[in-house]
Amino acid sequence: KAINVRMSGNQTDNNKCLDFGYDRRVFTLLYLLMFPIALLLNGVAAWVSVHLKSNTTFVVYLKNLIVADLILTLTNPIVAVSKMPGVSTRLYVLSCRFFSVIFYSTQYACISFLGLISLDRFAKIITPRSKFGQSLMLSRLISVSVWLTLFVFTALPNIILSNKSPPNLTKIQTCMQTKGPAGLYIHKKIVICLNVFFWLVSVVIAVCYICITNKVIQSFRNSGSNNKDGNQKIKLRVFLVVIVFFALFGPYHIVRIPYTFQQVNESPMTYCSYLRSKFAKEFTLWFATTNICMDPLLYVFLCREFKDQLVSLMKHVSIFLNHEQETQWGRRR
Repeated sequence: KAINVRMSGNQTDNNKCLDFGYDRRVFTLLYLLMFPIALLLNGVAAWVSVHLKSNTTFVVYLKNLIVADLILTLTNPIVAVSKMPGVSTRLYVLSCRFFSVIFYSTQYACISFLGLISLDRFAKIITPRSKFGQSLMLSRLISVSVWLTLFVFTALPNIILSNKSPPNLTKIQTCMQTKGPAGLYIHKKIVICLNVFFWLVSVVIAVCYICITNKVIQSFRNSGSNNKDGNQKIKLRVFLVVIVFFALFGPYHIVRIPYTFQQVNESPMTYCSYLRSKFAKEFTLWFATTNICMDPLLYVFLCREFKDQLVSLMKHVSIFLNHEQETQWGRRR
């Protein structure tokens, strides 16, 4: 069943596109199916991170990444449900002003901390004797700066400028209708800036991991080691991090800019072109959001302390469950 999408401008729900259509409820279902998996994985990751000592800059950035993933996970179902056809208009407006804004800003917090983790690994492997950037206090200040910058310069303006009340709330079609001219202008500029920021972080991550791979492989060769398995593992880890980052976030940032110009009516469009653009944006956004399921798996590859702590905690849980089972069995006897 093809349904009409929420639109801005002079488009109405009566517009039809005979060439293309999609059911918006499919994406809501996909988000909701992802939620329990993400909640389990990020819940375990948060549990492990509580037991990790913040004695390295890497762990500081990793903990912040876990917090960002957890916030994304918790806002995920609210944003998904608010996009369903026939949902309460008040919930939709509330999501436009608060939950969606938090969702998007937190996504860029994830991107920021992935970039910082890459720089941290680069500094430790390429320039191990240098103390630059290895201060715990500095890493904490950088982490706080990331959160404050994203909140003050991306989230807060969207929250404040989404204050326009449409004459008839029941006919609100898009989040853009809650913004005045200033809100639309700031929204466009923020999207462009964040898109540029993403591609800059992408370059940093790619360069860092390429340099790390070359450095480690060169160290193997200089030591006379013929450990081909070790080389392959290193290449696999680098490959996983870089490919997961680009594959998940890249497509969304390719389609986001043209979609934003259509949103604020600065790009000529037909209803069909808007519908296709909307579908591409929704699909790539959902795909990018799957990073909340992938990140906890990457933690195991990226951080030995995380892996060791996870194994240790799982052993304790296993011992506890076995003890409880034995106790229950003893009572029955």
